[in-house]
Amino acid sequence: QVQLVESGGGLVQPGGSLRLSCAASGFTLSSYGMSWVRQAPGKGLEWVSDINSGGSSTDYADSVKGRFTISRDNAKNTLYLQMNSLKPEDTAVYYCAVGRRATTKGWGQGTQVTVSS
Repeated sequence: QVQLVESGGGLVQPGGSLRLSCAASGFTLSSYGMSWVRQAPGKGLEWVSDINSGGSSTDYADSVKGRFTISRDNAKNTLYLQMNSLKPEDTAVYYCAVGRRATTKGWGQGTQVTVSS
């Protein structure tokens, strides 16, 4: 069964950090580029970042560039998103998705990130 399970979200104060994880099962993560996308309350889906299959190429939305870092551990079949200097506007449900420049959610439930004082 193909699954993507996101974790690591939570409530954090502005300026804080979180590390999201996306555990893949049922397929070989190393064969695919991967993305993180997010959906803020009342808004559409926003592409955040992506990484190629080998981890050597990454890309970021302007809104997160310099603050977020995407990475992957193909041996663990896991994708990560390190989020630093978080802002209230980063509040959203974060999803991992297969492919680069993903425009749809993956198969997981997502993980809620709330940035608030």
